[in-house]
Amino acid sequence: MSQYIFQCCDCKKEFTVALHMAERESGQVSCPHCGSKQVEQLVTAFSAVTSKKS
Repeated sequence: MSQYIFQCCDCKKEFTVALHMAERESGQVSCPHCGSKQVEQLVTAFSAVTSKKS
């Protein structure tokens, strides 16, 4: 599961949701604050942790 950050288009609040790829693609994410389904995914940076050192 990956964590995705969304922003509600109605109440303008940001929220984080842990979803499988198939769940995210289905478009059934709703705002936990107001219940709106009008949400957009925000672009975020990520980093990977590995056991090898450079």
